[in-house]
Amino acid sequence: MKYKILEKIDKPKDVQKLSIDELQILADELRDYIINVISKTGGHLAPSLGVVELTIALLYVFELPDDKIIWDVGHQTYSYKVLTGRKEELKTIRKYGGISGFLKRSESEYDTFGAGHASTSISSALGISIANDLLNITNKVIAVIGDGALTGGLAWEGLNNIGRFKKQLMVILNDNEMSISRNVGGISRYLNKIVTAPAYNQLRDNIWKFTEKFNGEKHYIRSGMKRILSSAKNLFVPKIVFDELGLRYFGPIDGHDIPQLIEILTKLKKINTPILVHILTIKGKGLLEAEADPTTYHGISGEKVKFEIPKKKIPTYTEVFGKTIIELAEKDPKVVGITAAMKEGTGLVEFAKKYPKRFFDVGIAEGHAVTFAAGLATSRIKPIVSIYSSFLQRAIDNVIHDVSLQKLPVIFCCDRAGLVGADGPTHHGNFDLSYLSMIPNIVLSAPKDGNELRSLMHLAVKSKDKPFFIRYPRDNSVRYDPKNKVVPIKLGSWEYLKKGKKVAIIAIGTMVKEAEKALKILSNSNINATLVNARFIRPYDKIVLGEVVKDHKNIFTIEEGNPNSGLENLVSKFMQNNENNSKLHSFSIPDEYITHGERSILIKQVELDSENIAKRIIQIVK
Repeated sequence: MKYKILEKIDKPKDVQKLSIDELQILADELRDYIINVISKTGGHLAPSLGVVELTIALLYVFELPDDKIIWDVGHQTYSYKVLTGRKEELKTIRKYGGISGFLKRSESEYDTFGAGHASTSISSALGISIANDLLNITNKVIAVIGDGALTGGLAWEGLNNIGRFKKQLMVILNDNEMSISRNVGGISRYLNKIVTAPAYNQLRDNIWKFTEKFNGEKHYIRSGMKRILSSAKNLFVPKIVFDELGLRYFGPIDGHDIPQLIEILTKLKKINTPILVHILTIKGKGLLEAEADPTTYHGISGEKVKFEIPKKKIPTYTEVFGKTIIELAEKDPKVVGITAAMKEGTGLVEFAKKYPKRFFDVGIAEGHAVTFAAGLATSRIKPIVSIYSSFLQRAIDNVIHDVSLQKLPVIFCCDRAGLVGADGPTHHGNFDLSYLSMIPNIVLSAPKDGNELRSLMHLAVKSKDKPFFIRYPRDNSVRYDPKNKVVPIKLGSWEYLKKGKKVAIIAIGTMVKEAEKALKILSNSNINATLVNARFIRPYDKIVLGEVVKDHKNIFTIEEGNPNSGLENLVSKFMQNNENNSKLHSFSIPDEYITHGERSILIKQVELDSENIAKRIIQIVK
């Protein structure tokens, strides 16, 4: 399809040259372009389709890059990327060497603040607004946040401070009733009440317009009317929290009506105090399948043109987790599942259907999820908390203060550990072995395959005085035999997968598979290596490690985590404290932020694939 208007757009200034009718054509073409591109490349489709008109209106009304737009999360910004000079580059999005799936300051001058996690836009925008004031800059600052991100505590910390400082800041609340899973909790219900009761704002605006006629006396009239309106608020909108926080509330507004959006934003940009603009959008707008099922179309693989989710022959670790938690719940009524707005992503959909009263989606609130689970554990409930590794970073204090310190047996299943692929550095889970291994009184483990994940989960529910962490990747589970009996695992035990001489490989989690393949290459170079599956970091197998250190000249630790921590740190300290003649060599992810791209490419880039592992070992040994 040839795009009559879109092909003329290379920067925001080009959008401002268009007529209202041309803007509507641009919206249609832009939506079509995104669908066509993302159906091939994969990416976050539904979120970006929902904000096409809002994006156009923002670029039409505000002067970019002088005015600053801060997008929350960033996965809703594909149309923004296209209209700010990255039209052709969209075809490379989330691919190795291509543009990021989120906003990235180093990618464009229009990307004011990078973010791949939710709820950061308001706090960062307030910082920019106050910086403008300190530097005597009059440019406008706009934060765009989704209603799902409002369940994050950081968003409310930002809102709480906006009214205090009373600086220019426009917060646009993009309300589509969705984050990734459907939104839950009191914030969602509250916004629905606002949507159904816009009369309060209409009445207030009418009174303010009426009092303009009274010149000098309008201040006294308005003061009296404020008191009356304050008493009448709850007749229209129960507990208008935004007004109480010091933000003037405007809305709800149709987020797909370009003329109305432009008219309202043009008027509101003149206000130099904090305001909140409530925009109603439809996630997946313009693609019927996405509108009907925005959760499935939140992110698509791009592997099939018809938007079908591809079926895998070997189940993923996520799928194994989902099956195993049901297996555990069938045997034990005290087992419950908890997630933070990631029911689909963490594999809890079937569990939620089967055990709705034992399933808890707390929204984008990872800290709350952890402390909530701690509370459950005090009453002998067995909470299994499933959170992405990179998102658990937000709840470290909760893990330490509320769970570990109190010796509470909460089970944490950390999905997306290691390199996740196309989502890139904001979502890579390569820090968990580091930040978890420093915490006392925990169990920290990583399975080599789906069978071991199942065994570890069965072991975890028996824990009585320790939090139990299991980390696994976004990948297929290598081996999974659900019809077989669960193989029991002793807490802290390691296992020999092969015994050799002089050279020993100690691998953990995903790296066991790569190490197994590397053994075949090493044998061709006459290197008969021992392979140990170090499935526990805390506690660990001192007997097996002692044997390995005693019997081998060169020891290689391999982990899909950061250097100088995790497995490397454990083995290094053991060797320092025990007499030996061995040399330690550690392979891990480099001490830097890894870009986005297919997981298989990234594993090769950081030289943790079997060929590079074998090559490096041969160079060192020979």
